[in-house]
Amino acid sequence: MKVILWPAASLFLWLFASICFASVPGDDQDPAALRVNALRLKERIDKLAGFGGTVDGGVHRVAFSKEDILSRGYLMDLMKEAGLEVRIDEAGNIIGRREGKESDLPVIMAGSHSDTVPHGGRFDGSAGVLSAIEAAQVLHENSITTNHPLEIVIFTDEEGGLVGSRAMTGTLTPEALGESTHSGKIVREGVRLLGGNPEAISRAARPEGSLCAFVELHIEQGASLDSRGIDIGVVEGIVGINWWDVYIDGFANHAGTTPMDARKDALLSAAHLIIAVNRIALETPGRQVGTVGRIEAFPGAPNVIPDSVIMSLELRDLSAAKIQELFVHIQEEADRIAERFGTPITFDPVDATAVPAPTDPCIRRLIGEAAKDLGLSAQLMPSGAGHDAQDMARIVPTGMIFIPSIGGISHSPKEHSTPAQLANGANVLLHTLLKIDRSGEIQ
Repeated sequence: MKVILWPAASLFLWLFASICFASVPGDDQDPAALRVNALRLKERIDKLAGFGGTVDGGVHRVAFSKEDILSRGYLMDLMKEAGLEVRIDEAGNIIGRREGKESDLPVIMAGSHSDTVPHGGRFDGSAGVLSAIEAAQVLHENSITTNHPLEIVIFTDEEGGLVGSRAMTGTLTPEALGESTHSGKIVREGVRLLGGNPEAISRAARPEGSLCAFVELHIEQGASLDSRGIDIGVVEGIVGINWWDVYIDGFANHAGTTPMDARKDALLSAAHLIIAVNRIALETPGRQVGTVGRIEAFPGAPNVIPDSVIMSLELRDLSAAKIQELFVHIQEEADRIAERFGTPITFDPVDATAVPAPTDPCIRRLIGEAAKDLGLSAQLMPSGAGHDAQDMARIVPTGMIFIPSIGGISHSPKEHSTPAQLANGANVLLHTLLKIDRSGEIQ
């Protein structure tokens, strides 16, 4: 009986301590003693998950859906409770502002996105949004005013194409407004539903010099922190992503009457190329990844040798030069395969690529210091997935904080981070924002 009750009792004591030892409002409050309200943060994660919650514990809250719209009302109420002045920009981004002591200083910004992938989880994006709101609320409750203005942002449609952050950085193309989304609406329609103005979306772009720093908290979406027992990931950069459509031309013929040594089998060549991609990505020193995630063979009949194949190639790394190096090796291998089997292979670059986005060295250092001050372990690491921070790094010094994903699971109803891990990350975010505010290195 004791064994069964102990985990629940431990959680209760941890949450009780988080509340009891949370900072008390007062003008003489030491900012170093501030802590987030762990129980409140957990309750809000659970409440937000109810907007689009599924029977298996997941969340289906795709951008521009009814669930997305309703959840935004809830989040705006939380922002107001945290003392923020709330507005919606032309791209549908929700922005909550807290004035600083010096209103002419550039803004320190934090946030993430609240939309999910279809049938996703409750932490991806939401953890960053609610942690940022919690940090602002702790400052509000303790009557602590930062020097810089502070803004909390909830970006529009991150999962469908980083719509909100691309608009804020001035990189959203007019063509993107006509793209379809998981909700069935095109982006233009969705932005309008959220209260944005797609006809004036260029006004969502932030003027040069208006932002001081941007920090995003996110679950890792991998198992590195969880497997090593590390509390905090300090993201050194978000990888670049290059995609190609690969075309392999063979010759269709009867599968029963064509000898094995007389075939020009496009699918056989594709199999060799897929193995080559895996080998080159593994053998090249570094942390790059290469993936073939889609393949189609034609004519697709069991008794016909395939005469053509279309497949994808995706390469990711923090270095654009490394991506190019990998691609050159893969091309060379493709040429050898094509000559061996008599099947020409061509690579067609896909426009939807993302350039590597290194985070700001000073913000990385401040995140590490905040973790150390809080007694938390931390490690530098890349982000293998794209985030709003990747776009924001184009216009403002940017940092990212990772918390562990249990088992490395993400984009799944089974994605999970513990209340303690969430509170650890939120505390690091809070104190990173305070350190940025006091730092003279970031302007």
